[in-house]
Amino acid sequence: MSTRSPLRCVVVDDNEINRLTLEHYVGLTEDLELVASLPDARAALDLVRSASPPVDVLFLDIEMPHLSGLDLVRLLPTPAPEVVLVTSHPNFAVDAFELHVADYLVKPVEYARFLKATERVGSQLRSASSAATTATAGTDSTDLFVKVNNKLVRLDFNDVLFIEAMSTYSMLVTEKQKHIVYITLKALEERLPFAHFKRVHRSYIVNTQRIDSVQDNMLQLGSYEVPVGKSYVEDFMKQLRGL
Repeated sequence: MSTRSPLRCVVVDDNEINRLTLEHYVGLTEDLELVASLPDARAALDLVRSASPPVDVLFLDIEMPHLSGLDLVRLLPTPAPEVVLVTSHPNFAVDAFELHVADYLVKPVEYARFLKATERVGSQLRSASSAATTATAGTDSTDLFVKVNNKLVRLDFNDVLFIEAMSTYSMLVTEKQKHIVYITLKALEERLPFAHFKRVHRSYIVNTQRIDSVQDNMLQLGSYEVPVGKSYVEDFMKQLRGL
């Protein structure tokens, strides 16, 4: 279907048959990668908070014991993964769309409808990604426009210390501010025109011109510390020595 990286998804439903159905649908869909299938919304919340790489989309039942799907949506960290609610009761639709979920599926879910929801989520994420960064005129400029809170903001990337992955978004960190932009770290890495920004971890890109020191695979950038992932150490140290 696509050469794009698949969306990392989690299925959450306390009913095993429903979970198995959604797992089967995920397996049929090239644009999806199943990270976990869970019977409990509390476990899903813990996973979303800790997952690295982050989760892109939740296929989430509404009616579950202890913590409902709607309650889980309200507790998700910001920025949150896209959410597709799955329920037996269409009367939850108003609550669902007030929470700005990506889609709403009524059980029993047919694969064609599931695929349409997946395509909608993918389209939303791609639109956010393509609008996230726009280079300014002038090949020597270190300014880019980044989309922050639905507006384009000019940012001097000389001031950026590092960029951190946050779900389907990224956080640009300077000494004074943090900017959440609507683009994945992978897509941002591909679009950045500056050679001195290097991927050093699956969750971090650093501005090598702002590294103050390196010790025990930890980088000091201003008042922040950023880890160097094991798989990145050798290449990064070669690049650093060559700067």
